[in-house]
Amino acid sequence: MPIQPQHPPPEKLALPGVRHVLAVASGKGGVGKSTVAVNLALALAEQGRAVGLMDADLYGPNIPRMLGIDARPLIRGNRIIPLVQYGLRVLSIGFLLPARDSPVIWRGPLVAKTLEQFFTETDWEGLDYLVVDLPPGTGDAQLTLAQRVSVSGAVIVTTPQEVALEDAVKGVRMFQQVDVPILGILENMSYFLCPHCGERTNIFRSEGGSRISEELGVPFLGRLPLDPQVCQGGDKGRPFLLDHPDAPAAVVFRSLARAVRELCEPSEEVLEREGMEPSQP
Repeated sequence: MPIQPQHPPPEKLALPGVRHVLAVASGKGGVGKSTVAVNLALALAEQGRAVGLMDADLYGPNIPRMLGIDARPLIRGNRIIPLVQYGLRVLSIGFLLPARDSPVIWRGPLVAKTLEQFFTETDWEGLDYLVVDLPPGTGDAQLTLAQRVSVSGAVIVTTPQEVALEDAVKGVRMFQQVDVPILGILENMSYFLCPHCGERTNIFRSEGGSRISEELGVPFLGRLPLDPQVCQGGDKGRPFLLDHPDAPAAVVFRSLARAVRELCEPSEEVLEREGMEPSQP
């Protein structure tokens, strides 16, 4: 059933100086969405873009550990100054909790209010891309982002398992119903590449991501291998892309960043040719 708003949609929040807001989402938890968000942000920065990373998973903020950050952001006046790590401007509720394992026990309205503050009261100005790592599912955080911010597009992360694919389809359809463009579907943990013999093994099923992309009429953004070093990098706070630039997964992350840029930036080039300024979200 389509989402039926009870009231007229709220006005979009102004994010001065941010060209593109990217949502990284998944229908199901445990598919590697935060890992993709971190390495996509790093790949965009590597390709010469100014990038911010906002951890919108308020109930399970993993970005502080994955980037190796154990600090609190500065507050200047009524503005939050995001922390900087590996060239990214970063904000997470995890920076504001008394301890890393402290739970966030909030109802939906408080989640929406906090995310709005993260968008409007943070010094994001000067970014080409703000990558937003959403929680899994189709709940308050997703609706707040879609209804309150002009989003350039969403990357949906899935694994080849049928249960993950079913939830990925729900995620795509939710964003379509709230008029957020789907940049594409990325299949994570697609296969295991033996480091000794190079043999490729499908741990789960194969090609499910490309199949549902075709069925839904959205781009397929690639297949990420199941690589233990990706997980180890996140646990150590040193993202995979930094230490394994030539690995197969790193090639996919860079390809993903190029695909995102091609989908987001041509519209700016058209406007510039016509003598118009690119619109700001």
